[in-house]
Amino acid sequence: MNEMFAEQISWESSEAKIVRHAAILSSQLQQLRSRMYPPAAQKKLRSFLTNEVSSLTTIPSSTLKLMSNEGRGPIPDRLDNNHRAYTLPQINELRAYFAEHKPAEALRFLPRRRAGEHLQVLAISNFKGGSAKTTTSVHLAHYLALYGYRVLAIDLDPQASLSAMFGSQPEVDVGVNETVYAALRYDDHRRPVREVIRKTYFDGIDLIPANLEVMEFEHDTPRALAGRVDDSGGIFFERLRVALRDVDEDYDIVLLDTPPSLGFLTLAAIYAATGMIVTVHPAMLDIASMNQFLLMMGDLIGVLNENGADLQQDFFRYLITRHNPNDQPQAQVVAMLRHLFGTDVLTATAIESTAVEAAGLAKRSLYELEAGQVGRDTHRRAREAIDAVNADILNLIQVSWGRV
Repeated sequence: MNEMFAEQISWESSEAKIVRHAAILSSQLQQLRSRMYPPAAQKKLRSFLTNEVSSLTTIPSSTLKLMSNEGRGPIPDRLDNNHRAYTLPQINELRAYFAEHKPAEALRFLPRRRAGEHLQVLAISNFKGGSAKTTTSVHLAHYLALYGYRVLAIDLDPQASLSAMFGSQPEVDVGVNETVYAALRYDDHRRPVREVIRKTYFDGIDLIPANLEVMEFEHDTPRALAGRVDDSGGIFFERLRVALRDVDEDYDIVLLDTPPSLGFLTLAAIYAATGMIVTVHPAMLDIASMNQFLLMMGDLIGVLNENGADLQQDFFRYLITRHNPNDQPQAQVVAMLRHLFGTDVLTATAIESTAVEAAGLAKRSLYELEAGQVGRDTHRRAREAIDAVNADILNLIQVSWGRV
């Protein structure tokens, strides 16, 4: 029987093999997911100890302990060792409490954007896969939410890695017309973007997930251009920016995890963005690929400008990712980039770390790891590096808001 099966397989076409392999892999991934996250289970964020809460909120640990003892504000859980543990919603409740009781310092405790500060839309981009776009996006989203900002994460990549990091599997959890494509499409099935936004387990972060459906925008747009479709959604490069207007007041920062290609969807993301972060792995093949990405992007933006596009970007920066500071060839590439582009290369770099890899395998960020899941020193070094990267990006946002 096995010989007959092997003979059949040996004669199958490439198309049949691709379909069969996709089915096998989907089934295996679903089994793995079921083991990690049973059907009734949801991803859950860990709790935070008093010293972490103090670091995130600038509220002294002594004040937090006094409030807990007096029964003021949110009451934390007590662990077996009697340490206090706060959930992220409780941390945000503390922020609101102190902002209300100390209005002169409200911005310190509750840093959400104020009147006159525009919605920040950040596109995390690169032409090449493996440049850590999704890793950068998820860590930035978590960092911003931990520090009190309202974040909307939009997965524009049909591979849906960002969605998976938030517990949404493209094969089973994301249905028809439930991706950003629903808000961009050109027919009567177009939906307001608000209808495809999902709450996540991470307080302060909402998500628009992805699956293969988002590729339909690449197929529909040429037909719409040829047919001169004209509707309230705007021409193809305007549609994402127009869609986001409906939720402008709901968020401080929108993060766009773009696909590793320069198609219509990526161009729409670039046009919608108020800031761009181009992730760069410091290897010559990756630099050559990025060069092609920049050349093509420059040409296409020129075409958009000729057709009335008005890019309104506050900043454009390169982020060195998967960086090994002890690797001499990488050091030479990083030095070259800093020489060529100066301050357009972020000072902080995202170092290559087994802690990041371990977190990724568990579909978590460094901010979600609990003590003991990786070595303490390994986690500390990786966390310090990613904190520095995210702080640099947050500083750019605050500069654009006029706070710095």
